[in-house]
Amino acid sequence: MSAAARVQMPRATAQVQAGFSPHAPSVTLPLRFMVTGLLALLTGMALLLLRPEMLATYHYNQYVISTTHLFVLGWICTIVMGAMYQLVPVALETKLYSEKLAALQFLFHLVGFTGMVWMFWTWNMKQVGHFGAVLTVGVGLFVYNIARTLLRVPRWNVVATGVASALGWLTLAVCAGLTIAIGKCTYEATSALAPGNPFGAVLHGLKSVAAFTARFDQIGAMHAHAHLGALGMFIMLIVGISYKLVPMFTLSDLQNRRRAAASLALLNVGLLGSFVTILLRHRLKFAFALVVVAGLACYGIEIAAILRARKRRTLDWGLKYFLTAIGLLAPLSVLALVLSWSGLPLTALTGQLENAYGFMGLLGVVSFAIIGMFYKIIPFLVWYGSYSRQIGLNKVPSLADLYSPALQAFGYWAYLAGLTTTAIAIVLANTVAVRCGCALLALSLGTLALNVIWILSHLVRPRIAPLTLRPALGTTL
Repeated sequence: MSAAARVQMPRATAQVQAGFSPHAPSVTLPLRFMVTGLLALLTGMALLLLRPEMLATYHYNQYVISTTHLFVLGWICTIVMGAMYQLVPVALETKLYSEKLAALQFLFHLVGFTGMVWMFWTWNMKQVGHFGAVLTVGVGLFVYNIARTLLRVPRWNVVATGVASALGWLTLAVCAGLTIAIGKCTYEATSALAPGNPFGAVLHGLKSVAAFTARFDQIGAMHAHAHLGALGMFIMLIVGISYKLVPMFTLSDLQNRRRAAASLALLNVGLLGSFVTILLRHRLKFAFALVVVAGLACYGIEIAAILRARKRRTLDWGLKYFLTAIGLLAPLSVLALVLSWSGLPLTALTGQLENAYGFMGLLGVVSFAIIGMFYKIIPFLVWYGSYSRQIGLNKVPSLADLYSPALQAFGYWAYLAGLTTTAIAIVLANTVAVRCGCALLALSLGTLALNVIWILSHLVRPRIAPLTLRPALGTTL
């Protein structure tokens, strides 16, 4: 065997073990999304530390809505987009349709979500709509890019179904959000509405949309919009992608394809029914909540079966984060059923339970799962970008050398403690306890930030050493 062949073999093996393939895009593409998302997460947590009353009081006010959109659009959505650009081509064995389109979409998304968060904080709904339109362009580019990528998939499976479903719900969530923003604006009789004015038709259309949204209860519309995004986009994507990632990282296989498909079908049916019944405040929302819970139960049973069949018995901290987040779906489902009960009285306690439900959904299940996958993806991206070309030529660090497992472990327990403390404090409407819980969460995120800084430092200063070759047995020097 030639020396070139011997060099190429370990290099290819390392890339496969790292979860990369020829289908993966440039590492700089997902990294820009992930770093931006992490900055948004840290900013949002700083706001909660400074103003803990946002969680200790009812959630329908401008500051809570602004901070929520910072977490949803700035942190979760940004990270999810970056991860999908990396994972969808690899998981579905196809090329991303366009990296240039993805780079352009990042700019629209960045301007859109930062402007929306700022305008929500000042409660300038007209400007929220303007920046929301910019965000919508970015979402449209993202959906188009991933949809065209899905059309290239050689074998359609439950992962592709989950991704396609999430794209559909994301589109509807953005449209619903824009519709709500339009409904909160005022459209005065101005010269722009005069016949012949090129903007008159647009303004007349906006007035019609505003009149239509006025028919619905504002709280119901907001909750329906939130479920489209949180449950439709994020939970659906976690379910679909984990059918690929959990088997890949644990050396296992999907155990029952019908059960996996049933989980996605139940989630889609339940979400559609939940959106309509929450919007109309119909008593059947409890029935559709049961359908969603049934879908999550099928998902949990399948994940448990995958874990029982795994060949890699030891779970790293990234997977522990992710699987713990999945486990949090159980108590969250119970709380969802309680809140969807039509006979539940509207009291101060009910309002705080709704706060706790939203908090545990976004910062508990979704964020905890994302942090887990963050620890799986970021080291791979950096290692691949810094060291993949050096395999067989120089001595390079292993993936485990790029971060601190001790910081991961400390961050895991601090995050769990922070979630528990904050959730209880929210229900009790205790501002001091909310701040204490958020301080624990901030401490955990500090360990994440330190690990990310250490990982990214390998892009700036790669740790490469000369390769020491041992002579074969029986070889004289």
